[in-house]
Amino acid sequence: MKFIKDENEERRDYILQKDETTKKTSMFVIIMLSILVIAVIVSGIYFIKF
Repeated sequence: MKFIKDENEERRDYILQKDETTKKTSMFVIIMLSILVIAVIVSGIYFIKF
């Protein structure tokens, strides 16, 4: 089983496809996870001070 399928490859056993939708979705997920991590850190600092 291949993890990432190229655009021109003819196969059915893959998890992700290398196209614009996958790239945009993965960037969105990475950005949202980063925002959540920053929010947890900031709230932790806030509750320690008060």
